[in-house]
Amino acid sequence: MIVTIFRTRLNPGVQDEYGPMAKEMSELARTIPGYVAHKGFVADDGERVTIVEFENEEALHEWGRHPDHVRAKRRGIESFFSSYSFQICSVNRSRSRGETPA
Repeated sequence: MIVTIFRTRLNPGVQDEYGPMAKEMSELARTIPGYVAHKGFVADDGERVTIVEFENEEALHEWGRHPDHVRAKRRGIESFFSSYSFQICSVNRSRSRGETPA
């Protein structure tokens, strides 16, 4: 399993444009073979965190190279994000109890 942690802060006044694009990318990610799940959170201080899970690195690379995702990343960097960072992690161990998070 590969997990990407994507942290961003939006520029003021871009939410109306960013929201639809983010929704479109969420729907697109689900179509990538090897996609597992993703979920986003917004902290009280405005930081946004999205956690994305793929079965393997090949699926992650497929997502990273998708032309619509490439365009969205470029637009985010150029227009939407005042700051961003991402970390790509391999899961070495996993344990869960109860309902599986989705």
